[in-house]
Amino acid sequence: MDFEWDEAKNASNRAKHGVDFSLALEFDWSEAFVRPDSRLDYGEDRAVAYGKARDGLLYVIVFTWRGTMIRVISVRRFGRKDHLHYGKT
Repeated sequence: MDFEWDEAKNASNRAKHGVDFSLALEFDWSEAFVRPDSRLDYGEDRAVAYGKARDGLLYVIVFTWRGTMIRVISVRRFGRKDHLHYGKT
């Protein structure tokens, strides 16, 4: 998989969530639970992936497809409610 992201948005994400977008490179996409992100009309189709990264921790990645690229929009550690989507308690 190929990834892209906006570096200014990445810096903002690091400040807010303490996670760099490059984590998407270490995310286990094959085991992730992915659902459409239909919370708002973003003007593009977005998806939310719930799963583990190489460090063994659980993360949430919001992304969109841009051709063959995955454009990362947000990355953060799991919150309490995220386990409901991921199927864990």
